[in-house]
Amino acid sequence: MSSIPTVGNRTTLAPSVKQLLSSGPTSDLHLGGVEAYQEERRHHTEILGWHNLSEEARAKAPIENVEFTAVRTKHGTISVRIFHPQSGEERRKRGDAGALIYMHGGGYTVGCVDDFEHGLRVLAEASGCQVYAVDYHLAPEYRYPTQLDEFSAIVDWVQGPEGKKRGVHPDKVAGGGDSAGGNMTAALALRRRDNSQKNIAAQLLVYPEARLPFDTKACQENNTGLYLEANGVFSFADHYLPRGVPPATPYVSPGMQDIDNLKNVPPAMVFTAGFDPLRDVGVEYAHKLQKAGNAVHWTHHPELTHGFLQFGPWSEECLNATKDMGRVLGDALYGV
Repeated sequence: MSSIPTVGNRTTLAPSVKQLLSSGPTSDLHLGGVEAYQEERRHHTEILGWHNLSEEARAKAPIENVEFTAVRTKHGTISVRIFHPQSGEERRKRGDAGALIYMHGGGYTVGCVDDFEHGLRVLAEASGCQVYAVDYHLAPEYRYPTQLDEFSAIVDWVQGPEGKKRGVHPDKVAGGGDSAGGNMTAALALRRRDNSQKNIAAQLLVYPEARLPFDTKACQENNTGLYLEANGVFSFADHYLPRGVPPATPYVSPGMQDIDNLKNVPPAMVFTAGFDPLRDVGVEYAHKLQKAGNAVHWTHHPELTHGFLQFGPWSEECLNATKDMGRVLGDALYGV
């Protein structure tokens, strides 16, 4: 296995993404912009919500079945949307299906499963794995560690009888997420290891916010105008962290931890994008995980931006990157 570098690069912005950001449906959509976070929530669903997509866009993300359910946790009841892929039917019938518990991005503050449904359908069919998308409680109304507690509760739920009755093998339950969801996935892998709980089978880290990015080249050269506004990360961190919790806390900033503290975690699949303020902290985390002796698969898209999982309705490059991600996930859980 080749050594993973500590920083990434960018090349030329993919034409479809350039058009999308300049004059397409997402041209005035920003994550971490100057608008109030309540307005960003509304605007994201208005543009990205499954129910607001065109028939042409929906046709790019077929799925066998979508199941709506809910799970009661110590922080209250949360909705879970399960995407059952046709490509995983035979494994489901044998009780050997893989599952991905997915925590969406949005700076812990913005977003809902509706906004991610298109990409998660694609991910499910490409991987042959059921995807359990969690509508966790958002910050700042709910702060750390609420979201990690809810994530862990859904992992337990799927590893147990509820997963079994849906054909999921308890040893094939992965965790994953993008951006803030990637942060929470990395954090949960560390927390369940430290608590001697049955860990997730693998961690899918999609342009993860492994730590605050303000000292990186990626944050400087991708500071604004590429969907994720780098300076907005300040507000997201403020929303997520209660007073008295240091930002360097291991389950808040996995990327700030020493390599010795990153040993013995589940295999990681890390996906980064060149035109992303979080690019270098994601690459750096993949590097540190590998240095710690863990199995790591790293894929870098130097021509894409933060958010590419959600941009598949309008960009073939983003759609194909999501399909590739699904194939990597399927290989990881099914040992292909």
